[in-house]
Amino acid sequence: MKRSIRFSALLFTGCAAMLLFGANGEAYIDPSVMTYIIQAVAGIIIAVGAVVGIYWRKAKRKVNDTLGIDENRNKEVESDELVVSETAEEPAAEEKAEE
Repeated sequence: MKRSIRFSALLFTGCAAMLLFGANGEAYIDPSVMTYIIQAVAGIIIAVGAVVGIYWRKAKRKVNDTLGIDENRNKEVESDELVVSETAEEPAAEEKAEE
């Protein structure tokens, strides 16, 4: 326990020293660097959102299974029947007859 406290204190002191006594760099930042940074931040935000969404759905499904809740109970399901009317084929036959 004491060792981890010493290590964290040393790490904090080192980071503080780097920030306080760091040399100032004077350089030109190209505008394309800023767009690259914006793209990187946007990519990180999208990736984190995807991970959160995946684990949110898994947790929600687990809670629903534990409580016995069926999330599809009030949903209407369409049948797989395909109805083809013969009136749709008649105009195509009339066009061929005219040619």
